Amino acid sequence: MTPVTLAPRTVIDGGLGSYLESLGHDLSGRLWSARILRDHPDAVVDVHRDYFAAGAAIAITSSYQLSFEGLASVGIDSQEGFALLERSVALAAQARDELRPDGLVAASVGPYGAALADGSEYRGDYDLDRAGLRAWHAARLEALLAAEPDLLAIETIPSRDEAGALIDLLRGTGASAWLSFTTDGGRLRTGESLEDAFRDAEASDEIIAVGVNCCHPDEVDLALAAARRSTGKAVVAYPNSGEMWNAVTRRWEGTAALPDGLVERWLASGATAIGGCCRVGPEEIRGIAAVVAG
Repeated sequence: MTPVTLAPRTVIDGGLGSYLESLGHDLSGRLWSARILRDHPDAVVDVHRDYFAAGAAIAITSSYQLSFEGLASVGIDSQEGFALLERSVALAAQARDELRPDGLVAASVGPYGAALADGSEYRGDYDLDRAGLRAWHAARLEALLAAEPDLLAIETIPSRDEAGALIDLLRGTGASAWLSFTTDGGRLRTGESLEDAFRDAEASDEIIAVGVNCCHPDEVDLALAAARRSTGKAVVAYPNSGEMWNAVTRRWEGTAALPDGLVERWLASGATAIGGCCRVGPEEIRGIAAVVAG
């Protein structure tokens, strides 16, 4: 991989899975958006196209929940799993080449908990230690690097152990990656210090940026403050919409918009790249892109 540097005021895309759902696709089951990658690849390309058309400069691939263990549980062997990981990069690159030739493809490296499909990525209460997490992530990381994305989006990481395992695996690969945590109250989901987690990445040549994603927008200010205190690396921020899920009515409540003033404040506070995660769609990315361009 050719080393990548994130330019200031870069726009990342929005949520892939939640946007697919809004278009009528069924994402229930262990594979989540990976099932659409397997069965309806054209739909994945269309999503990437919509985000590039809205002003995104970076597409995050549909590999977030793909794991060899998860695929095996539904009868998909490792050979097809490797092909699906490669396809996730190729589809994003196809849309990029059509609409944003200067754009980047970031291969999503989701957390162990996402593959378990039990919500444990929001708790970090794993049954694996750092060595176990390193062994679990190794094959998928190798497959994604072989697909030659521009960089890796290591995202929604809840703990220092999992981050450390991935930093270990990247060492000496020459890859470029960002390392993004999911947080609550300015701390990792395990309760660990976000500043300490950012410092863990400071010595890694492969980690070009740190940040937060799949969290409430209020977490971004806390993360930017933590980054100023602990790291000189670029900072990515792509939170959820801020809507809240009502388990009784089974509806999202609130507004999906990330206010212009919020985006402006994040830029002024040192955010290098801004986008969105769950429930942030092309229209919201269009709004972010307009602020960034301004």
